[in-house]
Amino acid sequence: MHKSWYRPAAGATVISLSLLAAATDLLAEDRKYDPGASDTEIRIGQTMPYSGPVSAFSVIGKVQAACFRMINDGGGINGRRINLISYDDAATPAKTVEQVRKLVERDEVLFTFQGVGNASNIAVQQYLNDRHIPQLFAGGRATRFEDPVNFPWTMGFAPNLRTEIRVYVRFILDNYPNARIGLLYQNDESGKEYLAGLKDALGAQAPAMLASEAPYDATDPTIDTQVVRLKAAAVDVLIDMAAPKFAAQAIRKTAELGWQPLHLLGVGSSSIDAVLVPAGVVNAKGLISASSFKEAGDPTWADDTGMKRWRAFMDSYYADGDRKSLFTVYGYSAAELLVRVLQQCGDDVSRDNIMRQAASLKDVKLDLLLPGLAINTSRTDYRVIKQFRMMRFTGERWEPFGPIVADQRLRRSSRMLNVSGCACGCGQSLP
Repeated sequence: MHKSWYRPAAGATVISLSLLAAATDLLAEDRKYDPGASDTEIRIGQTMPYSGPVSAFSVIGKVQAACFRMINDGGGINGRRINLISYDDAATPAKTVEQVRKLVERDEVLFTFQGVGNASNIAVQQYLNDRHIPQLFAGGRATRFEDPVNFPWTMGFAPNLRTEIRVYVRFILDNYPNARIGLLYQNDESGKEYLAGLKDALGAQAPAMLASEAPYDATDPTIDTQVVRLKAAAVDVLIDMAAPKFAAQAIRKTAELGWQPLHLLGVGSSSIDAVLVPAGVVNAKGLISASSFKEAGDPTWADDTGMKRWRAFMDSYYADGDRKSLFTVYGYSAAELLVRVLQQCGDDVSRDNIMRQAASLKDVKLDLLLPGLAINTSRTDYRVIKQFRMMRFTGERWEPFGPIVADQRLRRSSRMLNVSGCACGCGQSLP
């Protein structure tokens, strides 16, 4: 047997082992964990509507599970594997409460991530904040998810609902100042946010411009009655903030009636395969919406580095996923940002530090955010994505136009469109 020429002095081995043990103790002292975290694991909780009327959103949870498989195959985050526990809540707040209690009290998750829906997130917000458990990048868009004073353990991800509808109102006021506006919305917390935001953005012009409000309930079989009512009110600009299933119905019914208002579609229902294909892409041509993300089907991004990384991920980990779906892009992006936060945590994987890192993001650019957009947060600013760009459906894909528009700090003097049409100067007229 080969023997090394180096042999330590008799006491050297003992000293070396003592030093190694001391160094190990120091390293262990530097590590900080709360329930759900260890040297080998970060346990995350999530609820998703895998069933029910808004099950189209479940793609978000599926793509995030695939993202974390990719991260784990690469060695995890600082050596720790992500264990995502994702339960079905059918977008029912009472079920969300039941499932989140199970995640916290039985599964002992470190934090919750990306639960979908305003009402569902609101139902558990106080519970999680009272227990100092991060409700991180909540998949709801109420302004209360961006309120570090009253809810320091909750942080949203996408621009809030009022921000989105202010962008649409700005577009209307700049280009259709005499419009008769109709609002289609779900009769829940999200819909009420949209309605309040619309009236606030219109200000003194609201009584003259808001011609009709058409709420519907999530349990309604169709919204044909609401669409007929909007048409009868002589609405010429329809703001459609319906959930995916009902947005598809509205697009189809509008076409059946031969009604051709300027149709603005909410971000959450702009998925081509989940909404526009069921509605009929011919019927959807000319729809206008907004986004903060690159459109996967847009040839503009064919050679984009971030898009190439996303495609490689899809090929390897989510091959059956819908590449045209905004939900896929959104879910991937939220997971990418979470990984960034957890990497910044280092060996302090405590709930305090997770919120500290989430609230100190500086100029973070994600693979699929539009160029010019970056994420910046602080202890007093929990808004993660604050910017949009308008886009129009061509019948095949969403085509962006106009400048990046940032949150409520909008300058009315900077018009979204030229007189001849699109602000990019292409001369294309509005539908």
